[in-house]
Amino acid sequence: MAAPARTAPEDDASAVLDELSRNFTYWAPGPGNGSLSSAWYRRNQIHLFGVLLAILGNLVISISLNIQKYSHLHLAQKEHPKPYFKSVLWLSGVLLTALGETGNFAAYGVAPITLIAPLGCMSVTGSAIISVIFLKENLRASDLLGMTLAFAGTYLLVNFAPNVTQAISARTVQYYFVGWQFLVYVILEILVFCILLYFHKRKGMKHIVVLLTLVALLASLTVISVKAVSGMITLSVTGKMQLTYAIFYIMLVIMIASCVFQVKFLNQATELYTMTTVVPVNHVFFTTSAIIAGIIFYQEFLGAAFLTVFIYLFGCFLSFLGVFLVTRNREKEHLQQSFVDLGDIPGKQMLDKVQPDSNGLSYGTLPDGGDSTRGQCGEKKES
Repeated sequence: MAAPARTAPEDDASAVLDELSRNFTYWAPGPGNGSLSSAWYRRNQIHLFGVLLAILGNLVISISLNIQKYSHLHLAQKEHPKPYFKSVLWLSGVLLTALGETGNFAAYGVAPITLIAPLGCMSVTGSAIISVIFLKENLRASDLLGMTLAFAGTYLLVNFAPNVTQAISARTVQYYFVGWQFLVYVILEILVFCILLYFHKRKGMKHIVVLLTLVALLASLTVISVKAVSGMITLSVTGKMQLTYAIFYIMLVIMIASCVFQVKFLNQATELYTMTTVVPVNHVFFTTSAIIAGIIFYQEFLGAAFLTVFIYLFGCFLSFLGVFLVTRNREKEHLQQSFVDLGDIPGKQMLDKVQPDSNGLSYGTLPDGGDSTRGQCGEKKES
């Protein structure tokens, strides 16, 4: 009885190494060669569909953010700008954001959380590419390196994420919901959330780690409920009605409430800190929280070999590093170009801000120096 126990870890390691060699071998003869082979595709078809939905959704979100940013830039150049929420261009960006989030919502219903959540890096890298092409922003060496690392990390994530296919039915969600793992996790999460909320409200702590940790704790409940709601809707569409169960509406309420409070704390963070600080830190915190939630609630890494988990985590690290490099010092470059010449009136130079006021919550606003630039503009007009 002792011999099989000693050889089992070796067998697991050898199986993982075989899978690793197949994933990096293309077009070689054999039934299971490479991640472009038909056998690998059949094995992961439903997950690849979820990956495609998530990537397309994040790219649409990138386009929408840049459209909204361009709308603000366009309105700032007008002598009497109308409110941005009345702009057709800005509203089209909001609609695209809703479309992209719908793609992410559907992706959670057909693929594991640990596979979909890290793909949020595609939104950041896609936004950087689009801003360079259409908004004529500078392309830096760190951007190219960050995009390369993000794409490499995404490749590893797709290949080594847990290959579990679950039909998310109401009974499955109920079973996981009352499991001891989730109950312990929720109790600990509530305790940490209450402690941080006490220091935030009563002690006035507004550090970015405190705010984004509150966002991440709520995000873990969001991804759990989103996958449950999306999975039950998907199963209902195929003919197995799940919308008559009470757990569906419980998860729906949790999803809406956690999203609302996430937005509240995230808006506070964007008001106090620059986007170049908030975006990468929030991506790391959100992704880490979502992965932990997927592991604990849906048990997505159950039975996974150590080497598979290690390569998956390495892919996450590469995507995190790529996001940091893409967003690094980007806000400082915008601050150096706060004014544009709007005309060639003889004897007079008309200057105004490119970005909207710092108290706005829209993408691309100037987080710092709004008052100082406004004062400089007033002094120049008076002179």
